[in-house]
Amino acid sequence: MIKCLEMTGKTAIEATQEACKKMGLSLTEVEYKILDEGSKGFLGIGARPAKVKVWQIGYDEEAEKAKEEAAKKAAEEKAAKEKAEAEKAAREKAEKEKAAKAAESKPVETVAATSANTATEIVTEEPKAERPQITDKDKDEIIAKAKKFLSDVFATMNLQVEIDAKFIDNKQLVINMEGPEMGVVIGKRGQTLDSLQHLVGLVVNKGEFAFITVTLDTEGYRKRRKETLEHLAINLAKKAKHLHKNVVLEPMNPYERRIIHSTLQNDRYVTTHSEGVEPHRYVVISPKGKQ
Repeated sequence: MIKCLEMTGKTAIEATQEACKKMGLSLTEVEYKILDEGSKGFLGIGARPAKVKVWQIGYDEEAEKAKEEAAKKAAEEKAAKEKAEAEKAAREKAEKEKAAKAAESKPVETVAATSANTATEIVTEEPKAERPQITDKDKDEIIAKAKKFLSDVFATMNLQVEIDAKFIDNKQLVINMEGPEMGVVIGKRGQTLDSLQHLVGLVVNKGEFAFITVTLDTEGYRKRRKETLEHLAINLAKKAKHLHKNVVLEPMNPYERRIIHSTLQNDRYVTTHSEGVEPHRYVVISPKGKQ
């Protein structure tokens, strides 16, 4: 359940009601703060929506932030440890292979020439190693590794989370999570969820198989966030068109920026591009002919 949410609307009360709807709560179960009263503008020009922050009664934002930070720290420490262990194992493996090759001599065959008193050396090349194909057993082991990593992180956070993971194909691992406090796992604008997804990707991609894409989701957050960004892109494109001015969005991760670009790529009136440096890179929507 989402316990805290920022929402916009024509009026503060409409924004609050919409937030309650998304959170699955009634007005008597929440508290709210008006962040921006909004403005009707002049003849529709310069209008901006009202913006509110709504949270469930009893929600402690500082405590939730502390949990998020603890989760990030625990995940980063575990990932760093596993990365160091993987690098050590890779070095040891490389040293063993190097020693084995040095101990072997290249097989050479000498073939007598039939028309001259010369000899031709034929060097038999060693077959090149190929990356192993992923098997069902490999998939089970990768899923177990990913679930163990997440379980350890959630245990550190004292969270009860059910984890379901499956491969869509040989290159994509989808993990869905359920629990009573998934708002903590999602974090502000999905930042904690994105961080966990990145770390799980590091855990399952250690060079043995071709790169595996990891998608972490809970309570349909990815779909809702995608729809929210698509609506945001369309509304801000209209604003850029009517005002004939660039509209700058807040910093987003690469995945969310791609949603904005993709939504507006065929728009007749605006173009989009990204500016800034990670993690503060953002999208700019510009009327065509104005950069």
